[in-house]
Amino acid sequence: MVQIRPRLSPEEFRLVEYFRNRDLIYSELPKDKRILVVGDLHTPFTRKGYLEHCQQVAVKYNTNHTIFIGDVIDNHYSSFHDSDPDGLSANDELDAATDVLSEWHRAFPNADVILGNHDMIVLRQIFKAGISKRWIIKFSDVLEVPSWKFIEQIEYDGVKYIHGLKGGAVNGAITKAVGRGKSIVQGHWHSKSWVRWHVTDVSRIFAMQVGCGVDEKTYAMAYHTDPMERWILSCGVVLENGQLPIVEPMRL
Repeated sequence: MVQIRPRLSPEEFRLVEYFRNRDLIYSELPKDKRILVVGDLHTPFTRKGYLEHCQQVAVKYNTNHTIFIGDVIDNHYSSFHDSDPDGLSANDELDAATDVLSEWHRAFPNADVILGNHDMIVLRQIFKAGISKRWIIKFSDVLEVPSWKFIEQIEYDGVKYIHGLKGGAVNGAITKAVGRGKSIVQGHWHSKSWVRWHVTDVSRIFAMQVGCGVDEKTYAMAYHTDPMERWILSCGVVLENGQLPIVEPMRL
C-alpha cells in the first residue's frame, strides 16, 4: 500500500482553500457580511508576521470583505513629527511601502481603505504649497493597489468605519458611538484594542478599537516615548451583519 504524506498542515490547507475560493467570495454580494478589519500598517514600518496573523483570522472566521482602518503608509520623510535625517529618502520609503503593500494586495485584493492622517500627509503638504488637487493622481495608482477603494469613511450594516483621529482621544470610539447612536470601528490609537458596549432599553451598539500592525521599534516611531504604554498588535472582525465584534490579538 502506498502511503500518502500530506505536505500541508491542516492550518495551511485551510489557508489554501480560503484563497482558492477568494475570488468567488468577493464576486458575490453575501447577505451575511463577515468583515476583517486590519489595523494601522504604517508601511514600510509594519511588524513582521502581522500579515500572516490577519490571514489566519480571515480563515478562522471565513471573512468575505476587508477594511483597512487607515494609515496604510507612514510618510515619515514628510511627517509633521521630526523626520530622521538618516532614514529613508522620500523615493526609497515609497518604494519600500509599495513593496510591502503588494503582499497585502495579493492577500486581500478587494478592500476598502479608510484614509488616515499619515496617508494624507502629502496631500496636506501639497495644499500648503498652493497646488491644485487636479494635479494629484489616485492613491491606488501611487501605491500600485488598483483594486483597493480609498475613502474617508464607510458604513455597513449600521456600523461606521473611520480612522478615528478627531474627537474623544483614546476613548473616542465609544464617545462617537454614543453620540451618533450607532456602532463605530476605528484605528489610530496604536495602544488601544478593545470592544465596549452601550446598551439602552431600545438599542445595543458597540465601539471597537482595532489595535495596529506597526513595529514600534523602527526609527519612524521614535515619537512614541512612553515606556509604560506598549502598542498592541491586533486586528478585528465584525460578524453577523454588524452585530458581533471581535478583536483578535496577534501572538508574539
